[in-house]
Amino acid sequence: MIVEKDKVVSFHYTLKNSIGEELESSRERDPMSYLHGAGNIIPGLEKAMEGKKAGDNFSATIEPEDAYGLRNEKNVQRVPLKRLKGVGKISRGQILNVQTKQGAVQVTVLKVGRFNVDVDGNHPLAGQQLTFDVDIIEIREASEEESKHGHAHGPGGHDHG
Repeated sequence: MIVEKDKVVSFHYTLKNSIGEELESSRERDPMSYLHGAGNIIPGLEKAMEGKKAGDNFSATIEPEDAYGLRNEKNVQRVPLKRLKGVGKISRGQILNVQTKQGAVQVTVLKVGRFNVDVDGNHPLAGQQLTFDVDIIEIREASEEESKHGHAHGPGGHDHG
């Protein structure tokens, strides 16, 4: 069986940035599972998975446009502290959920002032070239429910519990 649309793929990965620093790894926990073709993982990695088989090991270097996008400096904003009441003590590097006209957005705190907080709404990995070292563990047919919901269920996937 190969990785193609409507297959559930379970894999381990190690994620590194462009200078080779390890940012994340799944190897100490259950493999990650996703429904191929449903846009559940970044586009560049999904494209690199296409046609692979269980047992395949490979590295894929993904450009920012096919990963978490380019950085958008318009996503860096100064927010009045009074708009963040109920959050508690705010510190640099903290991730906050902020309500916008488009709904809830995660932002990273860059700087905390007396009256304002500078936040960055870009994904923390936006603008970065990323390399994934991937081991494909298992490929299986998606269940009818998984196909309908548009994502994998169970360990390493989505849980409706």
